[in-house]
Amino acid sequence: MHPETEQDDNAPTLPVIPDDLWTEMQRIGPVWGQDIGAHIARMTEAFSDILATAPLADVTRQVDIPYGQHPRQMLDIFLGPGARTSDKAPAVLFVHGGAFVKGNRNKTPEIYSNVLRYFATRGLVGVNIGYRLADTATYPGASEDIAKAVAWVRAQSDTLGIDRDRIFLMAHSAGGAHAASYAYNRRLHPAEGPGLAGLIVVSGRVRADVLPDNPNAAKVVAYYGPDPAVLDEASAVTHVSQDSIATFVAWAEFENPLIDLHCAELVHALAQAKRRSPPVVWLRGHNHTSAIAHINTADERLAQEILAFIANPR
Repeated sequence: MHPETEQDDNAPTLPVIPDDLWTEMQRIGPVWGQDIGAHIARMTEAFSDILATAPLADVTRQVDIPYGQHPRQMLDIFLGPGARTSDKAPAVLFVHGGAFVKGNRNKTPEIYSNVLRYFATRGLVGVNIGYRLADTATYPGASEDIAKAVAWVRAQSDTLGIDRDRIFLMAHSAGGAHAASYAYNRRLHPAEGPGLAGLIVVSGRVRADVLPDNPNAAKVVAYYGPDPAVLDEASAVTHVSQDSIATFVAWAEFENPLIDLHCAELVHALAQAKRRSPPVVWLRGHNHTSAIAHINTADERLAQEILAFIANPR
């Protein structure tokens, strides 16, 4: 049995991850990398079923809003009770993963809307961002899409009740590569800067590599190309500096190969540049998929740490 976080009395009651699923996660965790596709599919199915039982808590969703011309340049907006009051709210903009060549902001009806629903019920505005994949946009195309989405949200901030000074970018897996590249690489910023208060990286592939033990090496090449010099320069972690925006980093005990190394490298780079460690969460018992799919369940450790970061980014 895995302990659940004590829930806020004013928050909706969230579904508990059953003991048998925790047991299954412990069983497949050590062999996660031997059949990543099957394990991701299993976790996606299991957590979609659990999340389907979570209360909607008066969250409204506006879907398929274009921020650009391409069909994938769309976003969904999640507004909780009390949205659009006189008090402007922070916003969380979420970027999904998919190994650069696939993925969708709505992987299932529950994933990844679970992330935005959770934050919307806690007074934030949630934005679920789609972006172009490697078949139509190679590096830095996806990060340029994120730049457009951030600009769109900032332009609509008054309508949506968003505090423009408290916009946070959150991303998972390959989405972490795209989001962090936008957040750290000044060449991708508009003249006034990235327009973000902070970056939240969950299991992010923030180092572009084609090492033999990277099962997604061919997909990395599809987006970044094969040139080692380009791969290094394009890696988000390469652009960390003393002036980088406040960042929160989390990863699971059982990760896709190398992602835990990449996240640890990002933490080290930020600590070296800023002379203090960023906030970090290591998710015991979780895997690459459950690290993001468990949000909006009763296991609130990660979500609560993210809320604390949003309240006091550093």
